[in-house]
Amino acid sequence: MTSERRVLVVEDDPRIALLLLDYLRSEGFDARTLADGHLALAEVRHAPPSLLILDLNLPGLDGVSLCRAVRQFSDVPILMVTARIDELDRLLGLNSGADDYVCKPFSPREVMARVQALLRRAEGRVTRSASLWTLDDAGLRIAWRGQWLSLTPLEFRMLRQLLSQPGRVFSRSQLLESAHGDLRDVSDRAIDTHVKNLRRKLQAVCAEDDCIASVYGVGYRFDAPAEPVSTRRA
Repeated sequence: MTSERRVLVVEDDPRIALLLLDYLRSEGFDARTLADGHLALAEVRHAPPSLLILDLNLPGLDGVSLCRAVRQFSDVPILMVTARIDELDRLLGLNSGADDYVCKPFSPREVMARVQALLRRAEGRVTRSASLWTLDDAGLRIAWRGQWLSLTPLEFRMLRQLLSQPGRVFSRSQLLESAHGDLRDVSDRAIDTHVKNLRRKLQAVCAEDDCIASVYGVGYRFDAPAEPVSTRRA
């Protein structure tokens, strides 16, 4: 297996580390594990992997600090592993630079699916450029596949936030803050209704574009379609 498909697992629990290694290797990856954040940082500098899986609570250098340090010199895809769902809100607020998050206990198959998705994006098989959409900030408009969407100002600001960083998970409170500014008397669960409307409007242009993904217990992520799809024009 070439270095183009190398995965480094940074996890201090030997049982979890070995479980991930077994699954990664069964999927054909060249995978290895380290249990210390400082050692992992040196490894990434010396032999950059294709993807990092980081535990949040690491000895020496915690996962958030390690992620930030790596982001100073590398855009390698990073999947962060946390012990509790409530830690995700803290991670998102810290802007650690991770590309995706998963909570323990996790399904190894779900982790493998996330690894494959992150690598596809990194390898350019998923369109991440703005070729699919056009932003008109002055007019509060967004065109999707060449067709202007009928958006409320709130929907415009929410979709703009999601489009700003494809693949990043935004919490409900982050999306509401970008949409409302003032969160008084606003339930963050109201975001679900707005996302439902956005999905419906995107799929009215192209039925295959189910690109706003729900992240259980956290919020939403925008995943750009992998390939152009024929659409009807206005």
